[in-house]
Amino acid sequence: MEFSTMCRSLVLVSMALLPLGMAAGSIGSYCSGSSYARSSSKAVTNINAVLADLVATASTGGGYATSTAGKGNSVIYGLAQCRGDVSDSDCAACLADAAKQLPTACSYSSDARIWYDYCFMRYENANFIGQADTDAGVILVNVQAMDDAKAFEKAVGKVMGKATAQASAAGSVGLGREKEQYTPFVSIYGLAQCTRDLAPLTCAQCLSTAVSRFGGYCGAQQGCQINYSSCRVRYEIYPFYFPLAGNAARATTDMAKNTKIVVHP
Repeated sequence: MEFSTMCRSLVLVSMALLPLGMAAGSIGSYCSGSSYARSSSKAVTNINAVLADLVATASTGGGYATSTAGKGNSVIYGLAQCRGDVSDSDCAACLADAAKQLPTACSYSSDARIWYDYCFMRYENANFIGQADTDAGVILVNVQAMDDAKAFEKAVGKVMGKATAQASAAGSVGLGREKEQYTPFVSIYGLAQCTRDLAPLTCAQCLSTAVSRFGGYCGAQQGCQINYSSCRVRYEIYPFYFPLAGNAARATTDMAKNTKIVVHP
C-alpha cells in the first residue's frame, strides 16, 4: 500500500494515557472481520485453542510459535512472538496477558492482533504465515521534537540502517539493535525485528517499508515506533532494549508522552 493511501486509512489519532511502567499494558490492537462470539461456537473454541497453544509453545520455545486449529470456515491460524531481547519470564507474562486480552478486545473477530512492548500476538481465519503484512499497525510518536531536524533524521537513518541489516541477515533471529552517539550528550537507540516466519529477503522488505514511513509519521521527534504485524522498528534517545545501558530505569513505552496512530488497510 502506498504511503498516501496509508495516510487516508488513519482511523485513530489520540493521546494515550497510561501510567508509566505498566509493562503488561497493550500499546494497541487491531480487529477486523465479523465476530464469532454469537455466530460460531466452533470458531470460538478454535481461537481459544490456538491462543492457549501459542502461549504454551512460545513461552517455552524461544519466544515464538505458530498454531492452527479447526478446518473449513472455522479454521484459525495464529502467531505469537516476543521481542528477542526480553527475558523468558517477561516473555511468558506478556504472552499470557495478550492471550487473555485479545479475544475481549476484539470480541472474537475473525482477524485480531495485539501489540505490547515485549510481545505481539495475532490470529486470523486465513493463512498469513510467511507473508509480510505492513497494512495494519500501531504507530507511537513522541510528542517532543529535536532542534536540528535534518541532522537528527540523518542520524536516525544511520542507526536504523544498521539495526535492520542485523535483523534481516541470514541466520539471524530477526532482531537488530544499534546505538549511535548523536551529540556528546545524546545517543540514539534503534531496534528492528521481524516475525520469525519471514524469510530474510521478506524480512528486509518489511523493515524497509516500515523505516521508509518514519519520514511521514515521525519527522524529527525524539522517538518513534512503527509496529506492523510482520515487523517493527523503533528509535529513542533513551535506552529501551535489553540489556539496558547506563543507569536506565525503564524499558517500556511512556504512553503519556506519545501520540498513538492506528492504521488499517
